[in-house]
Amino acid sequence: MCQTIRNEHNEVGVFPKSTHVRQIEDDWLELTFADGKRARLDFRNRVVGRGGVFAPLEDRELPRRVRVDPEIGALVWPNEVDFCPDVRYSEATGIPIAVPEPA
Repeated sequence: MCQTIRNEHNEVGVFPKSTHVRQIEDDWLELTFADGKRARLDFRNRVVGRGGVFAPLEDRELPRRVRVDPEIGALVWPNEVDFCPDVRYSEATGIPIAVPEPA
């Protein structure tokens, strides 16, 4: 069962955006979300071996240049790779992403 999430505008199903990120180890990032929750997540398994736009992130230098896009709350890198804030929040909190049932 999915938990209902409401943002500051009372919109249902919108998870809080990422507000801050910092690299704490080579493959670990600490994320802070708009609701104050924090989480440490290992990003290596999301990058290594995927190829394509993710290949440059296998280099140890580029991952250090991660930032939060202030408009959408996604984690972004200089090569324009981004990670969805909803998926990261779900991972961090264990709250599943609600999937609407077909009409």
